[in-house]
Amino acid sequence: MNLWEGAWDLHVHSAPDVIGRKVTDHELMQRLIACGMKGYAIKSHISSTTGRAKLMNEIHPQATAVGTITLNNAVGGINPFAVELAAMDGAKLVWLPTIDAKNESDHIMANAAHASDKTKMPFFAKFRVELAEKGKLQPPINILKEGKLSKQMLEVLDIVCERNIALATGHISVEETFVLAKECKTRNYGKLIVTHPNFPSTRYTKEQQKELATMGAIMEQCFTTPYTGKITWEQAFDEIRYVGPQRCMISTDLGQPAYVYPDEGIKIYTQKLVENGFSDLEVRTMVQDVPEFIVNS
Repeated sequence: MNLWEGAWDLHVHSAPDVIGRKVTDHELMQRLIACGMKGYAIKSHISSTTGRAKLMNEIHPQATAVGTITLNNAVGGINPFAVELAAMDGAKLVWLPTIDAKNESDHIMANAAHASDKTKMPFFAKFRVELAEKGKLQPPINILKEGKLSKQMLEVLDIVCERNIALATGHISVEETFVLAKECKTRNYGKLIVTHPNFPSTRYTKEQQKELATMGAIMEQCFTTPYTGKITWEQAFDEIRYVGPQRCMISTDLGQPAYVYPDEGIKIYTQKLVENGFSDLEVRTMVQDVPEFIVNS
């Protein structure tokens, strides 16, 4: 049995989307079924994907599409009402701000000011810069107020705890994540996901990752980070070993037109893990068991 059979990918940017994508939901479901994967989560920076997931599950019952919502300004930012409605509609995963996070916004704008060729920027970064140039950006979002979680953030946390759905950090800062993780630990909430902790704008040391893991968080190790050279594969493997596979989840963060398909990304990552000394059990833990816990328990 191939290690990707029964695997999930809980971080996919598929079409339709305001940003050009490599694969539609319909095409991706067909690909996942063909290779034996179990399902994927549909991520959009601008809207809830619960309706799309429902439609795909009706058309393709052999695999599972997971609906999500990302709390950028397009849905009102840290908006408990939007989270409540998404959860009522079947969302299994809530992402904190990505392109509109103050941490990400500061990173994008600082780099854009010094970039000689903006075409080489990440897709979401180019999108934000274009909006800024048109004067159409809303204020960036911080989940803290005077060093503590905002009232709205606490209300969102109430909802995900009550409904037992996952909360991912998106592109918020390390400081924000640690404050959030402490509150999650106090509440005995076990579905906090630290989104691509080795991405340039959301860079955590392996020591910080392990500390967050001991507080109950799950490290989401994304294929695109080493695949695009943001870190080396060796660094990715070292961080997984340091944290422990049982506290890590493999996903792809794919959907960009120039890169491989998400199912191909999962195959490549699982193969590389085995080639670099990870056992079949450890790989299955990261691509099957941990994601299964996120979406089903």
